[in-house]
Amino acid sequence: MFFNISNLNRIAICIILSVFMFQGQALKAQPTSDYFEINKQLEIFIDAYKQVDQLYVENTTPGSVITEAIQAMLRNLDPYTVYYPESKIEDAFYLQTGKYGGIGGRISLVNNENTVLEVFKGFPADKAGLRAGDIITHIGNKSIQGVDLDNLEDGITGAPGSQLTITVKKLGENTPQQITLTRESIKNPDVPLSKIIGFKTGYIKLDGFTQTASNEVATAFRKLKGAGATQLILDLRGNGGGLLMEAVNIVNFFVPKGTVITKTRGKASEWEQVYTASNEPLDTQIPIVVLIDEGSASASEVVSGALQDLDRAVIIGNNSFGKGLVQQTLDLSYNSKMKITVAKYYTPSGRCIQKLDYGNKQNGKALLTEEHNESLFKTKNGRVVKDGRGIQPDVELAASDKQLLLKSLDKNYAYFNYGVNYRLKHETIDSMNFMLSDTEYLEFAKLTSENGEKIFPEWFEGYKKLTDGLTAISTQEVSNSLTQLKESLCSAILNTLLVDKKRILPELEKKIIQMYFHEVRALEYSLDRDFFIQKSSEVLSSSQYSTILSSVATDKK
Repeated sequence: MFFNISNLNRIAICIILSVFMFQGQALKAQPTSDYFEINKQLEIFIDAYKQVDQLYVENTTPGSVITEAIQAMLRNLDPYTVYYPESKIEDAFYLQTGKYGGIGGRISLVNNENTVLEVFKGFPADKAGLRAGDIITHIGNKSIQGVDLDNLEDGITGAPGSQLTITVKKLGENTPQQITLTRESIKNPDVPLSKIIGFKTGYIKLDGFTQTASNEVATAFRKLKGAGATQLILDLRGNGGGLLMEAVNIVNFFVPKGTVITKTRGKASEWEQVYTASNEPLDTQIPIVVLIDEGSASASEVVSGALQDLDRAVIIGNNSFGKGLVQQTLDLSYNSKMKITVAKYYTPSGRCIQKLDYGNKQNGKALLTEEHNESLFKTKNGRVVKDGRGIQPDVELAASDKQLLLKSLDKNYAYFNYGVNYRLKHETIDSMNFMLSDTEYLEFAKLTSENGEKIFPEWFEGYKKLTDGLTAISTQEVSNSLTQLKESLCSAILNTLLVDKKRILPELEKKIIQMYFHEVRALEYSLDRDFFIQKSSEVLSSSQYSTILSSVATDKK
């Protein structure tokens, strides 16, 4: 039987075939069994694609079909190996530079509406009067209700200088209004805040590791020392990482030239690298505390792991994320790119902190990396450190269940939803003297517990399974029991929020400040209310700092 193939599909298949032929030449150096198997699977793929193109009941688009095939292949490897077609090339550029074309704000689906979560100071959204809690209903004439903007090609982001018309329902107003903005090149600083705390403690908040990170840290550190700082807190909480060399440069500021900072090992020989401090340091003596949490990953773990192994800093907070993998961004044909995992990195003591073993999966899920002998890895002074589980802090401040509670409150918009309600009742606030009353915190706790199923879905998994399982035999007695169970769960959430008020309240107040103003003001407000920072100052100002870093102190406290 003969099938017609469109010219576009012919071109797509020819491109695929030419790529495969090129790869076949490169694969000749591979073992014969690999060469045969690879070519066999590529032929099967081509046959499958041709049949889909010719026979599938609906029309297909070659670009989207092939893109999805590539993405599915890479997803099977690890979450960090990603393909960027030309339409998403801005995403790859952003990872390296931190720059993108847009309006300057964070927008996400909240209750199925594209809601402004944060506005960046001085950028188009800020200048147009957008504020946290505003809802964007249309882009141009197209409704975006329920649409994830990350999956929308003609969305908020775009080329700097291009215009964008959006329809916005401002918080507290019923009538939507159209606003036209001109996109700009957006680049938030890697160091949003550096400041003297108390009389002598310098504080640097580092949000990312883009191409400007080390320069910004160096500038901030010099200013702090010039202002009299004699000790330093480097805050890496929530910092998901970035460029490896920026992490190496930052460690270099505080260790002698020639010190080994990290090593990488990969399949390709060029990734068998040793990264040392290649420049003269800024200060090798100043006492340092590094703050980390479960959101500190990758380059953040290079910095905290190196400074810990070298006994150059005390690490305070909670276990880091556990990403010991290195990615490289490669140029592909037709202005596409691929970010691919090329190596693992190792701290100066030789440990790899990668938590999940993506080469060892069960039921499609990566298993935990096998931990080595506990006495295998030691710091410069002889303290035992562990591998395979991220960076374990020298001073751990909260149990994992407490951190999960705080994470769920933020991730599922409990802080944000209360902040929206608060803004509707209060037009302005005093940013530096702001405090919620006991009555207001109780209001937050009750509102959150009433919406507990959305905010803590994992707590309700058993309840939902029980409800679904009993549908067929539902009686009034069963219904009443299920209602009581749900009320008990909500009551337990309320009690937990009241018991953990000391940890939750500062985060809630900080979020509300940010909704009225901007990130810097929120950070400044929280400096003297942040339990992690308070503990860091206490450690730096006592003999505990030197005791922790001595070879005698091996226990985590």
